[in-house]
Amino acid sequence: MKLLAIDGNSIVNRAFYGIRPLTTKEGFFTNGIYGFLTILGKLREEVSPDAVAVAFDLREPTFRHKMFDGYKAGRKGMPSELAMQMPVLKELLCAMGIRVLECPGYEADDILGTVSVRSANEGWECYISTGDRDSFQLVREGVTVLLAATKSGQPEVRRYDPERIFEEYGLSPLQLIDVKALQGDSSDNIPGVAGVGPKTAVELIKKYGSVKALYEGFEADADMRENLKLKLRNDRENALMSYELGKIITDVPVCSCMEDLSPAPVNEGELVRILTKLEFFKFIEKWGLSAAPSTDTATVEKQPDLPLYTADRAGEAAEKAKGAETGLILDGGTAYAVFSDGIYTLDGDSLDGVIENAGSVVTDSSKELFAYAAERGLELRVCFDCSLAAYLLNPSSSDYSFSRLSAEYGVSNGKEGAEGYATLLKLSEVLKEKIAENGQEYLLYEVEIPLARVLADMERIGFLIDADATRKYGEVLEKEIGRLRDEIYSAVGYEFNLNSPKQLAEALFVKLGLRSGKKTKNGYSTDAKVLEELRYESPVVENLLEYRQLAKLKSTYCDGLLKVVSSDGRIHSSFNQTETRTGRISSSEPNLQNIPVRRELGRELRRFFVASEGCVLCDADYSQIELRVLAHMSEDENMRSAFISGEDVHTMTAASVFGVPAQMVTPLMRTRAKAVNFGIVYGIGAYSLGRDLKISFGEAKSYIEGYMKTFPSVAKYMDDTVSKAKETGFCETMFGRRRYLPELSSSNAVTRGFGERVARNMPVQGTAADIIKIAMVRVYDRLKEEGMKSRLILQVHDELIVEAPENEKEKALEILVNEMENAAKLSVALTVDAHCGKTWYDTK
Repeated sequence: MKLLAIDGNSIVNRAFYGIRPLTTKEGFFTNGIYGFLTILGKLREEVSPDAVAVAFDLREPTFRHKMFDGYKAGRKGMPSELAMQMPVLKELLCAMGIRVLECPGYEADDILGTVSVRSANEGWECYISTGDRDSFQLVREGVTVLLAATKSGQPEVRRYDPERIFEEYGLSPLQLIDVKALQGDSSDNIPGVAGVGPKTAVELIKKYGSVKALYEGFEADADMRENLKLKLRNDRENALMSYELGKIITDVPVCSCMEDLSPAPVNEGELVRILTKLEFFKFIEKWGLSAAPSTDTATVEKQPDLPLYTADRAGEAAEKAKGAETGLILDGGTAYAVFSDGIYTLDGDSLDGVIENAGSVVTDSSKELFAYAAERGLELRVCFDCSLAAYLLNPSSSDYSFSRLSAEYGVSNGKEGAEGYATLLKLSEVLKEKIAENGQEYLLYEVEIPLARVLADMERIGFLIDADATRKYGEVLEKEIGRLRDEIYSAVGYEFNLNSPKQLAEALFVKLGLRSGKKTKNGYSTDAKVLEELRYESPVVENLLEYRQLAKLKSTYCDGLLKVVSSDGRIHSSFNQTETRTGRISSSEPNLQNIPVRRELGRELRRFFVASEGCVLCDADYSQIELRVLAHMSEDENMRSAFISGEDVHTMTAASVFGVPAQMVTPLMRTRAKAVNFGIVYGIGAYSLGRDLKISFGEAKSYIEGYMKTFPSVAKYMDDTVSKAKETGFCETMFGRRRYLPELSSSNAVTRGFGERVARNMPVQGTAADIIKIAMVRVYDRLKEEGMKSRLILQVHDELIVEAPENEKEKALEILVNEMENAAKLSVALTVDAHCGKTWYDTK
C-alpha cells in the first residue's frame, strides 16, 4: 500500500509563485489552487497512491514559537491573493475525498513526520511531497521524499531515499537535524552557531556524528581551529535549542492508524460546484465529471432535457421557426435548431428553411452561420451570440465554447454534444441579463454581432495575391541570403549552422573574439538584442542581422503565403473576434496583420497583394487615432488645440520637451518626441523608453516629465484611470468594453505595476479598436446600401482596404473616408489618409 503525504503550504506556495496570476471573472485569485491541482495530478501519476493526505499549517503559534520567541520572526505574511485561496483549496480536497490534516500547536512538517512513521510501521510505503529540504530527516526505509524543484525554469520532482541523502551529503537523514542545529536557518530564524556555514557544519557532523557528541569532545580536539572552538563555546545554548527547533516531531495526535487516511467518497456535486466557481472547466472535463451542478448547490436551476429529433423530422423545424426566436447551432457538418420543447437535427434544405423563416436567431457563434448564409444567398437575422456576449463579459478567457459557457454560467444539463444544446436559449437569457447589467448592449448588438457578418464576408472574399511575383521575389531573397551566408563563412573561416545559437556563439565569441553578452543555460545568447549591441563591432554581425531578416521574409512570408493560396488565387485569412483583451481583431492562417512594413524589404511584400482584373484597392488609414482618443478622453486642452489647429503634435511635443521653438525641432527630436507620445499611450516607463531610444534612464525620465508638463491633463487622466480601476476592479473604453484587472490588488509590486500600465493604456487602445470596428460595420453597410460591387477585404490595425471596380473607386474612397471619420464623435476630428492603387504597396 502507498501513501502520498503532501506538505500543503509548501506545494501551494510554489504553485502560487510559479504561475502567473489567474483569476475568475469576479476577481478571485486561483493560480495557487490551479498549480496545486496540476502538481497533485503529476504526483498521483508518478506514485499511484492508495491514499492521499495533505497537511497544512495553522496560523496559531506552535510549540516552537513558545520555545523561542524569535522563531520565524521577520517572515512575511501570506499574500492576500494566496490567503483567499487556502480555505477553498481545503474544501476542494475534502470534496475530492482527500484527507486534510491540521493540528493546533504543530506544523505541517510534524504531521508529515507522524504519518510517515505510522505508515512505515504498518508496512506502507510513504511518499512525502514538499519543497522543503527539512523533510529529508524523515527519509528512511519505506519513506521517500519527492522534492519539488525547478530546473531550467521547468518544475521537476527529485526522489530522495537514504542512499541519495548519503550520496549528496555523506550523512544519514537524521544527521541533517544536527547540521541544521549548527548552520541555522535564516528562513525560519533558527540561530544555529554564528559563523558556522553549511560546509563546516557538514564536516563537523561527519567527524563527530552529532551535535551532542561534538559538544562532548570538541574542546579536546587538537586539530580544531581556536576561532571555531570560540564560536561553538559562545553559541552552545543556541545550537542545542536549534536542534530542538529543527527536529520534526513524529507523534502528533492526528490519526491513530492508517485506516484514518483511507480515501473518503468523492462528493461529486460539491466538487463540480467548487470547480465551476473557480472556472476550472478543464479539470471537470479531465476528471470525467458532469458539468451540471447538483440541484442543491446550483445557482441557476438545473435545465431539463429536451427530446432530440433526427433529420427525418427536420421539416418541422422550419415551420416552428416562422417568425420565432430560434436557437441555431452549427456543429461541424451538422446543424441543430433549438426550441423550448425540442432539438431538431437539420439537413441542408431544412437549415436554409430555418434561416429564411426565423424571426431572429440565437447562436453560440454567429460568424460561421453568417458565412453559410452568405454562400447560400440567405439573409440571417442574429439577435444574440453567446460567445461574443461572453467575450465582452470576460475578455481574459481562452475558451468560449458552448459547453464551457453552459457550465460557467450554471445552465448545463450535464449532456455532451447535441443533447447539451438544450440549454442554448437559457444560456442566452443569462448572458443577456449580464450584458444589460454591464451596460454593454451597444457593443454587443450594434458592434460585435454586425461585425461577425463583416468578418465572415471578408474571410469568404479573401485577398488576391500575385503568386508568380511572390515566388520570384523569394528566389531573389534566396540569392541574397546565399551571398550573405558565404560572406559570413569567409569572415569566420569555416562553415557552420547559422541557425544554431551554440555554433553561432562559438563563431562570434570564440573565433572572432567579440564581447559576449548574457549567458543562457545553453551558452551565450545570440538573440537580436545582443547582436544589435554588436552591430558596429564587426561586419559579420551586420551581415548576420541582414541574413536573419531576409531568411524570415523568405520562409514566413514568401514561402508561407504561397502555401495558403487557394484555388481562386486568393488568400483567405481567418479573423479572430474573441482573442485579444483590448478588443482588437486578430488575423491568422496567415496573419495578414503582421506583414512587415518598417523596412523597405518588408514593404516590398505589399506589391504582391493586388486588385483583381478591372479593380483597384482603396486603402484608408486613421491618422494618429490613439493620440486623438487620448486627447478626447483626457480633455487636455494643449493636445486638443494641436489637433484642432492642424499642428503636428510630435513637433509640438518636441518643442516643449526640448525647450526650443517649433521651427528648430530636428528630425531626431521629433522622432524621440513621437516615441514618448506613443509610449505614453502604451503606459511606457522611463526604463523602457530609455532602452528603446538608447538613452539614459535620467534622460528618458526628463522626456516623460517634460511631456507631462506639456499635457498636464494627460497625467491627471492616467492617475484617475488607475484609481478608478483599483476601485472597480476593471478599466473600460468609451463604449463600455471592459478589461478586468485583478493584478491591481496584488501584493507583488511587479504584478501591480503591470496592472497599472494596463489600466492606463487599455481605455485608449480599446477605444481605438472599438472605433475601427464601428467603421468596418458602417463601411460594409454603406457599400451594400449603395448597391455597389466594391467589397471590404482587409483590416490591419487602423487601416481598411476595399477592393473596388475602377468605375466605383471614387465613390468607394468617399465612403471609406466618410464612415471612418464619423465612426465616433470626439472633441477632436478623426482624420483619415486614403489612396487607391493596383497593389497594396501603391496605396501608400
